Amino acid sequence: MPEPYDVRRAQDFRISFARRQAGEVREVPGGFLVLHGGYARSHEHNQLHIVGPADPEGLPALADEVMAFLPHRRITVHDEALGLLCVPALEGAGYGHMTEVLMVHTGPVPEATAADVVERELGPDPHGPLRRAVTAQQRRWMPDADERTVHDLVERRTARRAGAEEVLFLAAHDDSGEVASWADLYLEPATGIAQIEEVATAEPYLRRGYADAVLTAALRRAAAAGCGLRFLVADQDDWPLRWYGRRGFTAIGRAHAFSRF
Repeated sequence: MPEPYDVRRAQDFRISFARRQAGEVREVPGGFLVLHGGYARSHEHNQLHIVGPADPEGLPALADEVMAFLPHRRITVHDEALGLLCVPALEGAGYGHMTEVLMVHTGPVPEATAADVVERELGPDPHGPLRRAVTAQQRRWMPDADERTVHDLVERRTARRAGAEEVLFLAAHDDSGEVASWADLYLEPATGIAQIEEVATAEPYLRRGYADAVLTAALRRAAAAGCGLRFLVADQDDWPLRWYGRRGFTAIGRAHAFSRF
């Protein structure tokens, strides 16, 4: 079972990752604002992180002040108790609320699958296999999005490379070599922590085991790197939470994300 301090270590890793991949960091009362002009449509890279003591009632005004030049508002409150206290004020100010569940892998490291899983880069080729697959799936998820939005949500993976000591993009392929499923793997061997994120499968390949292959490969690489704390973040109200639970992941804590458009 995870140790009590695993929540704090996972939170600290997420906070460090957000700072390190940012184009600019601005300190604000109770937290910091990350910005990245290269990916202006990516809320991940242009948001307010609350990490310390903060006034829940004053948070909407703080966000309006420090994010006045942005067309959106995105706030992540990393402390579970503080995040709950912020819900009434932020929902009253028109924000949507999502609970993010921190899940630690507590099961045995799975055996390798037969599927071909390799490390992939977006690379310079605009028609490379990983970029092609991620772009096509992003358009399926957001059919009304303009080209700039799709571009930023695909290409922001380049910024993530600065977030941890080692960042890998893993991809599983079908028999023809097309990318069927993919995931991010962030490794900090010095601290023994790994985060797995954005496990996704292209719609034509759903329910064929490709996501399992990618997740297994990520867990095996993390274990081989000496990362005893292997975690991910899942939406409390979405089905992947249960999917991860069946694959050896246990909920250990929560953060709270708020968005307004």
